[in-house]
Amino acid sequence: MTGAAGAPPRVPADLAGAWEAAARVQDPELPMLTLADLGVLRGVARDEDGTLVVSLTPTYSGCPAMAEMRASTVRALREAGYGEARVRTVLDPPWTTDWITEKGRAALAEHQIVPPGPAPRHRSGPVPLSLSPTRHRAQVRCPRCGAGDTEELSRFSATSCRALHRCRSCAEPFEHFKEI
Repeated sequence: MTGAAGAPPRVPADLAGAWEAAARVQDPELPMLTLADLGVLRGVARDEDGTLVVSLTPTYSGCPAMAEMRASTVRALREAGYGEARVRTVLDPPWTTDWITEKGRAALAEHQIVPPGPAPRHRSGPVPLSLSPTRHRAQVRCPRCGAGDTEELSRFSATSCRALHRCRSCAEPFEHFKEI
């Protein structure tokens, strides 16, 4: 059972504890975020044979963290007393940074990672992917001194979803979670 894009699903009362257990799982690449804060936890249900099924939407289809997210979610459910569980990968609708919760955005900022702005809007169908440099990017403010005079040093940082920037005012490097 999944909710509307960006909204957590309505979970049946008998599965609320399973949702809560899965929602506490930390993202392996951004441990200050839970899967719920990141917006990748999309649903908890039971299949025809009664097995607990958790739906996760990866941040992108090749996300290397998905294997650890799956394993951690199954482990958390087992430790919470839910026994057999499996994780289903849901690709439609595709994940967007708009699904990151306010709590998640605050945690990113607290850890000096600039949260994403609004994601670009696309029509229905596949999300276009451009491999060429983007011509115009919104200016990213420095999380340390607040200056707007920053530069992107690398489109990719510790993970594919973050870019490395430097503030020209205080000269400190920082990361920006890219809008997707």
